[in-house]
Amino acid sequence: MTIPPILDLKDTDAPSVFQPANLLREARRQRGLDHAEVPAICLLDPDGDMVRHLKRAGRAQPVEHWACYHTEMWRFEWDGIEIGVVGCAVGASFAVLLAEQMFASGCRFLISVTSSGQITPVGEPPYFILIDKALRDEGTSYHYLPPSRFAEADPDVLARLAPLVGTGPLTVHQGATWTTDAPYRETESAIAAHRAAGILAVEMEAAALYAFSRVRGCPVACFAHVTNTMAQSEGDFEKGEADGALEALALVAAAARRWLYRGAANPPSITP
Repeated sequence: MTIPPILDLKDTDAPSVFQPANLLREARRQRGLDHAEVPAICLLDPDGDMVRHLKRAGRAQPVEHWACYHTEMWRFEWDGIEIGVVGCAVGASFAVLLAEQMFASGCRFLISVTSSGQITPVGEPPYFILIDKALRDEGTSYHYLPPSRFAEADPDVLARLAPLVGTGPLTVHQGATWTTDAPYRETESAIAAHRAAGILAVEMEAAALYAFSRVRGCPVACFAHVTNTMAQSEGDFEKGEADGALEALALVAAAARRWLYRGAANPPSITP
């Protein structure tokens, strides 16, 4: 077999001709937008539950100068921390497209909280996993890093967020996930093999976001919100109050605090 296109002609050390800053420049020109920075803390909300909750509660305002062609960004404050959030950004390529544009627009720390399917049970869903590495079963990461089995989180990010694991009112574990581009091709044999390898959950963004993070030097934290067992029984996908948005937002705020107060032994707490 010849080299498949996903691995062929990949010079991961070469710069791209197409740059996010240039796209944003043209989008601002076409749409008459001011050149201003987005919030320093940004959030990807693939399911959109947090965005919908914030809008219903009147806590989200549009970021009018966000120059993305494909999405809207909303800003909200949580205990004094300003966060910019984009909802319904599902999948590796879409997540990284937005990450590139967020960091080119002033983001300094990106958090992703994505709904995930349980592979290895570590409790009764819903619960969260701080992803320390993600199996690269998607395509985007191979445009950023040479082939390897996993894309790993930035050790500094993990160290700063480690106190969230196993403490406090939220159930947060730490471990590996499987990033797939094909959620409806999760076969029994693949699930069994990944479970035997100690993978905790399956999701669609983390491997690509961590590859992007490593190459660009942009800090990213990915959380899996384990909400289901891939609909193998009725009553699956129950996320909790407000479709899980309250707990997810509390986790995001706690992670933002840990990042901003990285030198403090006991950063101020955050409640919904």
